[in-house]
Amino acid sequence: MSAASQPSPAPLLRVEGLRRAFGGLVAVDGLSFTVNPGEIVGLLGPNGSGKTTALNLISGALAPDAGWVVLDGRDVARLPAHRLARLGIGRTFQLVRVLSGLSLEENVVAGLAFGREPAWGAEARHRAAALLEQVGLSGRGTQPAGTLTYGDGKRLELARALALSPRLLLLDEWLAGLNPTELRGGIALIASLRDAGCTVLMVEHVMDAIRALADRCVVMNAGRPIAEGPPAAVLADRAVIAAYLGDDDAGG
Repeated sequence: MSAASQPSPAPLLRVEGLRRAFGGLVAVDGLSFTVNPGEIVGLLGPNGSGKTTALNLISGALAPDAGWVVLDGRDVARLPAHRLARLGIGRTFQLVRVLSGLSLEENVVAGLAFGREPAWGAEARHRAAALLEQVGLSGRGTQPAGTLTYGDGKRLELARALALSPRLLLLDEWLAGLNPTELRGGIALIASLRDAGCTVLMVEHVMDAIRALADRCVVMNAGRPIAEGPPAAVLADRAVIAAYLGDDDAGG
């Protein structure tokens, strides 16, 4: 079949039948979805629905009990996180994780050593400076990471994730807790990453950001997928409203 006749590109990420239990608690149960190249996909759901566990399974922080995580045609479900970083999966965390005893530049250089296009020495410092500029931290490379504000810590963590040259970027509530000005800047920054060719899977509770950024959404509840589609349709879905608000508040 010619490229012109392809109905859609092959997914960069395919999650199929993913399952993970912790004792008697099934945190992720039969999760399946795809992310196409160049897309921003929102992974939504109320607290405790399994979203962060799903990101941990995709990024190699956890191994699934069953199912597949297929990156560009290769099942990577049981590879460790450092191998997945080399293959092009980068992520940020719900709780910001920076190396507080190091400078901003050193934090990003650490990421550059483990990505798809490793760099050291002068090249690493040059690329670190460019990445810090990209996320809005230009000229602050020598600043200790432990002195950053909450919002700037998120920007540094994003720069370190981008240092991996990710083909797929996983954002776990990266916009949470930002003030309105920071939120507008954060939305613009994520949009610029998509425009530069980065594919993004984002867990997010800020619905204004989802409406502004996401091409599609997957909604989870109690570990299972309950809806998928464009943001406007998904956020109006009765099952989604019931999951967030409770059946009594979802309407007759």
